[in-house]
Amino acid sequence: MVSNARSNQQLLKILIAVAWLDGKVQTEEQRYLRWVAEEQGLKEDPEIHQLLEKMPRVESFEADRWINDYLGDNPTEEDCHKLIEDLSGLIYSDGTVANEEARLLTRLQNRNGQTVQGKVGLNAKNLARKLYQRWILMVEGGGPDR
Repeated sequence: MVSNARSNQQLLKILIAVAWLDGKVQTEEQRYLRWVAEEQGLKEDPEIHQLLEKMPRVESFEADRWINDYLGDNPTEEDCHKLIEDLSGLIYSDGTVANEEARLLTRLQNRNGQTVQGKVGLNAKNLARKLYQRWILMVEGGGPDR
């Protein structure tokens, strides 16, 4: 996984791509993306600023490519779990988990033929609960709705 200053920029690009997985970036997702950009100090980054302002459509193959670049060739279970956690706030920000988003989470859980489920304890019900709890904490903590 990328461990330099560029990783926040790459993660935000992945979040933007994931917002497009269901075919439309919801208002809540846009708010969440802007909040993350602010929190990560990327609001004025030229590439991120342009992506947030124009919100150009990102195809799923591009999302997959960005995720692969971000995780690298041999991500650990922890790398995949961290990315799942990073994506969860966005995925649940509009109140629903689209099929495409659920498939992405499943692919990340099963990355490299390993399942994160055994070690980290994620299953569908626990994941939904984690997504909800993360969103509530973010909103209560001054997230995009504040």
